[in-house]
Amino acid sequence: MNIEDIRRMAKSIEPKPIDEDFRFSVLVPLIEKERELNLIYEVRSKTIRQPGEISFPGGKIEEFESPADAAMRETWEELGVHRDNIEIISELDYATSKSGSFVYSFLGYINNTEPSKIKYNRDEVEDLFCVPLSFFLENEPEKYFMNYYPQADKDFPYHMVNDGINYNWGNIRYPVYFYKYDDKIIWGLTAKITYSLIKKMKGYNHGK
Repeated sequence: MNIEDIRRMAKSIEPKPIDEDFRFSVLVPLIEKERELNLIYEVRSKTIRQPGEISFPGGKIEEFESPADAAMRETWEELGVHRDNIEIISELDYATSKSGSFVYSFLGYINNTEPSKIKYNRDEVEDLFCVPLSFFLENEPEKYFMNYYPQADKDFPYHMVNDGINYNWGNIRYPVYFYKYDDKIIWGLTAKITYSLIKKMKGYNHGK
């Protein structure tokens, strides 16, 4: 392989996370309720992973599926909203979870749909609720920190590492956000994605 082969190969590269098995995609869905834009949130079913937590519709990206298509599919499967009624407005910032998963997020608009008439999938979703955008624009989230420290498996080859077991791996200080809305607590990655979007909206309004 020569440099021209490398150049031709490089043109076909689509950057993506190296750990492909941990790619997920979510939709941040906007919907009109009582003439005001709201964000839709799910309460996860008690029969699935992370039961009872609040999240956006989303899930693992299937093989040969684009992140945007995955967000659309998961929204259709979880909320029962047909693809024709889902408009993807824009891709948002990427996010990483504490488990190392790479999460794509997309801002979407649910049109021609009454929030109260959404027939969500009860196998995956226990409840559905809306929060007005104005709430997030007027209220900052609470911010706290979790610290994560490295812990290797017993068979980790320290003999291959400079300074061996005494190598300075450092630790990760991870911000955790919390929004309190009525009796709901929106926190973790869902709150982080929400806050990222709200900061962009505030920046846009400030610049107008």
